[in-house]
Amino acid sequence: MGVQFLTVEAFNDILQQWNGESIKISKHELDDLDETLMTLQDISYARNTRRLDNYEPMHALLLNGMGTIKTDASNTQSLPSSVYEIPLEDNTLYEFDGQQLLLSTSRGVYKIEKE
Repeated sequence: MGVQFLTVEAFNDILQQWNGESIKISKHELDDLDETLMTLQDISYARNTRRLDNYEPMHALLLNGMGTIKTDASNTQSLPSSVYEIPLEDNTLYEFDGQQLLLSTSRGVYKIEKE
């Protein structure tokens, strides 16, 4: 299966099927790469209409669950909270290649896959 571009609704449908599974989230932003391992317990979305600047996202995907984060320094530590937030933009690209979901924004690329 090749890469398929998805609507946010189709992306959400696939992600909802992974609820209860162990997932890995890889975030590549500028020259920074972080990996998070989490047991996905809930998926929700947030809308922030009281932004102070354009750095704060208007919309966000919230992945809820317990897990650990590994940074470039190869340090592993518990997630600071049980919510992993991915900022969404109007022009975010949603992709699926049969194994992993990709979100591409102007700030970075997020890869979500079952562990």
